[in-house]
Amino acid sequence: MESKYMFLLQLAAILLAAHVAGLISERLKQPAVLGQIIIGLILGAGLMEKTELINQFAEIGVVFLMFIAGLETDVKELLESGKSSSIIAFGGIVVPAVLVFVGMMLIIPSHDKTVALFLGIVATATSVSISVQTLREIGKLRTKQGVMILGAAIIDDVVGIVLLTLLVGMVSPNATSSIFVVIFKIVAFFVVVYGVGFAVVKILKKMDAKFIVEDKVIIWAIVICLILAFLSEEFGVAAITGAYFAGLIFSMTKHQHQIAHEVGKISGFMFTPVFFVGIGMDINIMEALSAMGVGSILIVLGSIGKIIGCGVGAKLTGFNSAESLQIGVGMVPRAEVAIIVANLGLKMSILTQKDMAATILMVLVTTLITPSLLKWTFHRNEKLHEINAD
Repeated sequence: MESKYMFLLQLAAILLAAHVAGLISERLKQPAVLGQIIIGLILGAGLMEKTELINQFAEIGVVFLMFIAGLETDVKELLESGKSSSIIAFGGIVVPAVLVFVGMMLIIPSHDKTVALFLGIVATATSVSISVQTLREIGKLRTKQGVMILGAAIIDDVVGIVLLTLLVGMVSPNATSSIFVVIFKIVAFFVVVYGVGFAVVKILKKMDAKFIVEDKVIIWAIVICLILAFLSEEFGVAAITGAYFAGLIFSMTKHQHQIAHEVGKISGFMFTPVFFVGIGMDINIMEALSAMGVGSILIVLGSIGKIIGCGVGAKLTGFNSAESLQIGVGMVPRAEVAIIVANLGLKMSILTQKDMAATILMVLVTTLITPSLLKWTFHRNEKLHEINAD
């Protein structure tokens, strides 16, 4: 009989594998996250089953990762970049969606228009957690490009939900709430975030004047992060959005660096590595490879669409060519959001198992190429600066 404590051994194995794979990846001058995803692919290919506990650890990992990203964001700079982020996000939604739709209709004309539209929306979903971790590893998260990637990804997420709701409403009017209900819930969520943020900043300022709260503030920060992550899911926005805004709230207090340091240690040792290994474990390589046709369209046109759409948007808002490329590449990865959207299409009988497998292939390839590409774009830019300086 299997021991009820077997989960401890599994968790230990995943943490050890993530640590070793991360070290090997860094030795090969690649981000640690790349090694962690690859080891997840290996473990998931029959060596280990992904249990519910590992799923929950992974969820906490991505929530903490985005919470720390929020803590490390300059709110003033983020607000000032709102217009630029919106233009970048718009390009990153429209261009890949149009390219994938047109590509599907031209290359595989037997595909239904609704299917092509649905896959177009699948191609718009950015999973910024991969880029966030890579930018943190190379010390570029707080650059203007890093701030733009984060801002555009949040807008991308919200607009993607609205587009998906519109399409599902058109295909199956009884399957989902009206577009007005969805927009109302999203607006209500941001009102809640604003209210919580205003209250937290005010209360902490009063407490700082009377008490020493250095030890207790970490607990309150984690509690508010988890509550906002939960509420964002309840309001129809991804949990990572709520976690990111929780980080933004605490970034406006004097405890910003202490919270980022302490939560970063907890997350980095226990939760975030499990998240990246879990991404790899979720992907069935053989199933993904069986859908090379549609998968290739999603990968090539979807990635080119993000790089061109976000890159042109960045260029229009004052970034140079090298910085625009960095922003475009940072918006390339797809992960859980794309799979969730495709899975909804599968449940509604709009997409087939082959389309689902193609989405998984896109997730696999974009997840694996982004860390190295993103690191290369920053390294290339630094080299160009050195040459120009000489």
